Amino acid sequence: MKSENIAAVATPPGKGGVAIVRLSGDSPLSVAEKMFRPAGNAAVRDFEPYRMVPGEIDGGSFRDYGLCVYFRAPHSFTGEDVVEFHCHGGASIARGILRRALGLGCRLAERGEFTKRAFLNGKLSLASAEGMADMINGESEAEVRAGYLLYTEHLTAAVRARQAELTELLAGIDADIDFPEEDIEHTDLADAGERIGAIEGALSALASQYRTGKKIKQGVNVVLAGRPNTGKSSLLNALLGQDKAIVSAVAGTTRDAVEGTLEIGGVRFNLYDTAGIRSVADEVENFGIARARTLAEGADLVLFVLDSSEPLSEEDAAVWNALEGKKRLVVYNKTDLGADAALDPPADIRVSAKTGENIPALREKMLEMSMDGYVADAQFVIEERHYAALRRALAEVRRARELCGAVPLDLLGVHLKAAWEALGEITGETANERILDEIFAKFCVGK
Repeated sequence: MKSENIAAVATPPGKGGVAIVRLSGDSPLSVAEKMFRPAGNAAVRDFEPYRMVPGEIDGGSFRDYGLCVYFRAPHSFTGEDVVEFHCHGGASIARGILRRALGLGCRLAERGEFTKRAFLNGKLSLASAEGMADMINGESEAEVRAGYLLYTEHLTAAVRARQAELTELLAGIDADIDFPEEDIEHTDLADAGERIGAIEGALSALASQYRTGKKIKQGVNVVLAGRPNTGKSSLLNALLGQDKAIVSAVAGTTRDAVEGTLEIGGVRFNLYDTAGIRSVADEVENFGIARARTLAEGADLVLFVLDSSEPLSEEDAAVWNALEGKKRLVVYNKTDLGADAALDPPADIRVSAKTGENIPALREKMLEMSMDGYVADAQFVIEERHYAALRRALAEVRRARELCGAVPLDLLGVHLKAAWEALGEITGETANERILDEIFAKFCVGK
């Protein structure tokens, strides 16, 4: 099936060393013949695929000396014939070359259209395309690693293995329904129940990865909480390695949340220094305190900051009780001023934001407490869409296991088929046009 030629600038806007203009479709080489003159007067139509060729690029009203490369279908990113012009990185140069390609019959590519064509031509799964977007948009090393594993089809392989097991079960059920009197092996319900249970366990294990995967993608939200003047702002600055929050000896200086981000072990941590929690008459400070409580409620981890140079106060106890049920890391700050070893609750770690004592160890504890079982190169489910599809598939498989032997085979098959289709939304086999549009709209035009 022929496809129209599309074109777009594949590199970010602005000045740079090199810019790339990409063409893909049924006949981009015919466009290249009209706008590229190879050095040595070789013919474009005689291009050897996958080799960079130097020459003159026609931008319409100007010329540029650069490179051209031809990728022959189906061995290209999109699965179609692809041509790329590598020109000098001025924005006007890339735009001019793109205009020339459009003037020669190419259509401007839509957002993500190159990747969408790659998916439609079987070059990658839908999950792989999403992994590519996660890599491009990743804000931490952990997100890039997780995106790469998704891009290289690790999740797709696991999902398709479960689909294959479901297909085998469904084939046996269909045979029993369609040919009940044939001399073939009938479905062993006990064996089927065990196999369904194994699929359920595998899907449950996959879905459980999202707890960590969500933190990889969105970052770990950490709130510094405590009464005023325990050094929360100083501690935030020490963790970040920069002066982000205002530090003052006056209690109540922090009126609203101060935010900052850092990476620990490649994982992004979103830190929030909040107003000290206490009872005050100041309306503005009370607003900050209310926001501090709200942020603590939604946090993945709370650093409960205490002043190790002073006895615990009623305000400390009130904050401790307010954080009941949250994952808390008890941090005794100001060890440079002396420490009381008999303080309660006991310290998880003692630090000095002023001198930097134990700050690296605190970062390690934050990673350990918030990312249980995290292994840098392990696969994680990081997309909410994938998690929702896994949950639906898991519910159908669980229902099939519960009903196995208690209902007719055709009803059992309904649940197994629904599970297969839910998993197909991850790989793209059953994804509808709305899902595709939403996913590929996240890409830039040149990708």
